[in-house]
Amino acid sequence: MKNRIHAILHRHGIVRDESDLFGASGRRFLHRLIGPGDEALPTSGRAMLKGYLQLLDQLRRQIANVTREVRGQIRRTPAGERLRTLPGIDYILGYTILAEVGRIERFRSARHLASYSLLAPRAYDSGDDDGEAPKGRHVGHAGRRTLKWAWIEAAHGAVRRGGRFREIFDRRTDGGKRDRNRGYITVGHELCRIVYAMWNREVDYTETPPPRPGCGKRRRDSRRAREVTLKTSRPGTGQPEHPMVAVPT
Repeated sequence: MKNRIHAILHRHGIVRDESDLFGASGRRFLHRLIGPGDEALPTSGRAMLKGYLQLLDQLRRQIANVTREVRGQIRRTPAGERLRTLPGIDYILGYTILAEVGRIERFRSARHLASYSLLAPRAYDSGDDDGEAPKGRHVGHAGRRTLKWAWIEAAHGAVRRGGRFREIFDRRTDGGKRDRNRGYITVGHELCRIVYAMWNREVDYTETPPPRPGCGKRRRDSRRAREVTLKTSRPGTGQPEHPMVAVPT
């Protein structure tokens, strides 16, 4: 609709220097053009411009209502609020992912969700040398294209935010020098795996992943064992200070 309004002005040679034609000053300028005393536009042009402005206002009201409804549904959904803690995902992408995934129990693992999202590239060649050029890896066609779009859009935002996802992107694309599209697919795949874990465990996203259960205790025990060994061993040998078998006298 905005393009049609611009087309009317261009057709009649009306050029406005300011870039925002639909801000406060731009709308005052457009309303002056549709006024009865303005001769910059003919009668037909004024009628078309007036109709387009009315349609634009109606579209804005409808978009505002839909936006409020989307944000309200995300705020009322715990899973939607958790999705918004992830870099690159806000109301629109969070709403899209919730609607496309449905119940997370439908997927047995993160790999199944990634495959359903068309983010799991797979090779179709056997690996044998048949004299032909190696076939590339494709994401397939059996899945939800809308969900794939949402993950890749989120990947763009996550890469711009920097941090962990920027490191993944740089590592896959050699600092953004090659295969940028595949880099975004890789980041989208990682986002998909993280969302699956967040959704199942009902936790928010954290930049530093929490330690695995029991890992801290095992590390403390192994460190304590090494310290005891160093204290009770003969210098330079690593063997116990007291032999396990008594030496006969």
